[in-house]
Amino acid sequence: MSFYFAIVGTKDNPIYEVEFGTSGTKSAGLDPNSKKDEHRHLNQFIIHSALDIVEELQWSTNAMYLKSVDKFNEWHVSAFISAGNIKFMLLHESKNEDSIRNFFNECHESYIKILMNPFYEINSPITSIGFDTKVRYAAKRYL
Repeated sequence: MSFYFAIVGTKDNPIYEVEFGTSGTKSAGLDPNSKKDEHRHLNQFIIHSALDIVEELQWSTNAMYLKSVDKFNEWHVSAFISAGNIKFMLLHESKNEDSIRNFFNECHESYIKILMNPFYEINSPITSIGFDTKVRYAAKRYL
């Protein structure tokens, strides 16, 4: 089982991305010549194509967690939208809504802590090692 998690900014720019696999967690794009890199680009394409659906759904509901918003072959896309219009997108194979909701809530809490940093600019890439560690821990715990 594998997961691809991305945080998308208000300008539809990727702020943070990571891929989780059954053999542990791996950062996206470690080896540009590997099959994983080709798979990573497909994951990015699937997430990017689901953004339009997420943007339509966000105006029709008050919920921050949008559950499974799109499907591509055996992959499901779940989304969580923050109050500042930052989109948390998860590409996954299985539908375990409670675990995914808990994962999104913990990631959102970590993102709010990043926003509280006076040196962080909105829509800029998140390079904090502490944030990455918290996201990976949440993935191990809930996914």
